[in-house]
Amino acid sequence: MKQMLLEIRTYRLKPGTLDAFHQAMHERAVPMLRGKGMDVVAYGKSDHEEETYHLVRAYADRAALEAGQAAFYGSPEWREGPRGALVDRIETYLNTLLWASPEAVDSMRALNGPASS
Repeated sequence: MKQMLLEIRTYRLKPGTLDAFHQAMHERAVPMLRGKGMDVVAYGKSDHEEETYHLVRAYADRAALEAGQAAFYGSPEWREGPRGALVDRIETYLNTLLWASPEAVDSMRALNGPASS
């Protein structure tokens, strides 16, 4: 069975910035990511702590992750667009990569749909 590489990015946000961060992600960044062909599996406010947020993306492999992110984060559309509204609100972040079955990714996608609105 072909596995998918999941990138789970968690953010600790600066106090009082969660709602504005979510708005910028939901209205600007996530549509832009999807428009550039990135598979955004889930994103939203984390349930375990205040001022935390998550973004989960799926890739075919590490090369696809690196190429996609280099193209996206190096683009003028990102740098001149929502970048500042997001980066300025981040205190710290952590990336974790793990392999998962397509079924597990689809299950995560279905479970986290409402959190992304």
